[in-house]
Amino acid sequence: MEIGDPKAIRALAHPLRLDLMELLAAIGPATAAQCGRALDVPQANCSFHLRQLAKYGFVEDAGQGQDRRERQWRLPHERPTLRVESGQSLVGRELERTVVERELEAVLEYGARRDQESPDWRGKAGVVSALALVSPEEASEIEAKWMALLEPYIARSEAAGGAHDDSGQRHVRYFMAATPLRTRETVGD
Repeated sequence: MEIGDPKAIRALAHPLRLDLMELLAAIGPATAAQCGRALDVPQANCSFHLRQLAKYGFVEDAGQGQDRRERQWRLPHERPTLRVESGQSLVGRELERTVVERELEAVLEYGARRDQESPDWRGKAGVVSALALVSPEEASEIEAKWMALLEPYIARSEAAGGAHDDSGQRHVRYFMAATPLRTRETVGD
């Protein structure tokens, strides 16, 4: 399913909605109350934002919870992809900014708790930064290779649907940003 509606794309430009989708990817079906406890936000907020996500197909009803009073939510089996048209650049930039701010917050939060990680995980994750001299085509190639490298792990995560075994696997956030530096022509003399 491909989504190009600017309202649907804008619906994602809220940090809690992205947090909810990420949580459902990691733990599988959950109620608004469970999401609220996991994210430390009121259940009512989670319920509202889950309904908004469902309105645009980003989450779906997964039936009743264990107590039969609350519905569970899950990510759809066919995950939607976004298509941002050039005329929707403001909407695309709004979503991009929200994603970058969330990722920056996650990187800083992990840096603050890195020493508390188990010995198995200590030193296995962190920040990688590099300055590379590439052409536009090479930058595109790097992005494609990055996605190809992650694809089997993303597919495994989606197939697990929130189920975990005791193999020591955890969901790990990956974020790539390619930000070309200014040139003399763009900086001016």
